Amino acid sequence: MTDSLLPRRALMRYGAYGAGAAALAGVAAGWDRLTGADIPGRDDGSLVIATLGSAFNPEAQRALRDGFREAHPDIRIRINPVQAYDWSDFFSKILTQIAAGTAPDLVYVATEGVQLFAQRLGVPLDRWARRDAAELRTYFADVHPSLVESMMYEGSLYQLPVEFNAADMYLNTRVLARTGADLPDDDWTHDDFTTLLRAMKRSNGDRFTPYFWTNRLWGGVVPWLFANGTNLLTESKAPGGDWLWNAFYPEAQRRGRGGGYRWTTPLADSDRVAEVYDYLSSLVQEDLCTRPEGGDGRNLVGVFSTGRVGVTPAGGFWAGGLHQAGMKPADYDVRYFPRRRTRRHQFGAAGYAMLRTSKLRDEAWEFIKYTARKDVMTQLFAANQTTPARRSMVDEARYRETGPAHWQVFYDTLDKIPTTGPIPAPPQVNEVEQLLIKHTGTALSSPGAVRPALRRLQGDLEQAMEREV
Repeated sequence: MTDSLLPRRALMRYGAYGAGAAALAGVAAGWDRLTGADIPGRDDGSLVIATLGSAFNPEAQRALRDGFREAHPDIRIRINPVQAYDWSDFFSKILTQIAAGTAPDLVYVATEGVQLFAQRLGVPLDRWARRDAAELRTYFADVHPSLVESMMYEGSLYQLPVEFNAADMYLNTRVLARTGADLPDDDWTHDDFTTLLRAMKRSNGDRFTPYFWTNRLWGGVVPWLFANGTNLLTESKAPGGDWLWNAFYPEAQRRGRGGGYRWTTPLADSDRVAEVYDYLSSLVQEDLCTRPEGGDGRNLVGVFSTGRVGVTPAGGFWAGGLHQAGMKPADYDVRYFPRRRTRRHQFGAAGYAMLRTSKLRDEAWEFIKYTARKDVMTQLFAANQTTPARRSMVDEARYRETGPAHWQVFYDTLDKIPTTGPIPAPPQVNEVEQLLIKHTGTALSSPGAVRPALRRLQGDLEQAMEREV
């Protein structure tokens, strides 16, 4: 999910889940060896839910557990917060548990792992969603269809999204004041962005970094690719999904929807991708932003809150993090990501995935429905550590104390920019991201390095996408 002290996600970083992913072949071949008796807590019939340990504080975890027990006293529940450095480490530990025969029933999975889990490990929720359509109608009416579509795979629904974060742009207003610049308007461009960074550089000290970005799949190069009308991989829609769209969304909102995203042929050697890398290279050469190897997001809240960084991409989760760091709502604000050819934004979402090894599938579905309730999400996200998937929860009351002033941007990124979509995360996402990180570092290391690095990235991505997970 999200950690309010980190940028949205330190996702899949540096190959940490490689060992777990390598075990998948054995797992897929040995489902029959994994029984309820193998899973800790199953001797008492408990429904076991694995969450990222940093996703909820202990009070929120207790509230989730106790609230579900009160609503379903006949279902025993055990929430296992898995302590992990990031999503990569988390997935590695879950996959290792599955390979060892100690799988949970439900796993909290972000966009980065949706297709991996759906393809090899997950159970489609279609039959339960159809059965309980009347009960779910208010949920879907409150959740943007793009979030739902990002949780689908090859025509089936695998998760109910409960949170998301789009890559909008945060600005330190104290830095803007020192610079003498106004807050950009909604329709600012990448040229406006460059002009602002140069003004910030002139008016602040040597240790100041105008633009801080992290070299990863979410919030790194990809939002600039989206803004330039391209992507890392060719994007299309899987067929199917009409059963969901016709049941829950009016015609205007279901138009153009499909059965989930497909990401296929790499585009790394295309001209539009090269344009993005040339632009980022120019920012690096002018010392207007962090270098790829210098974008360690673990200290980002600190450097932003103390005025050593002027601008950085982040989602609604950062409102809670900056509040905890002592920033006042007037100390920062948020705007859309700067447009280039398009205004398209990227997002990542998350929800609970049901595993095939579970013998308590009906009980697991009841938990999934419970976590999608508005009263439950309101309690869980009280610290503003993420953007709720429910539109009605993103309101003035939520941001009155934690800011920012233009909080409407968070959900407007979906509502007012219909092309906004999920980060490219095929089942081979781990290798895709590692290659992106590696070759982006090389491409921006020196003038003239962009196109040779992108050609190597293209070749490596082609090989990665041909491999089965």
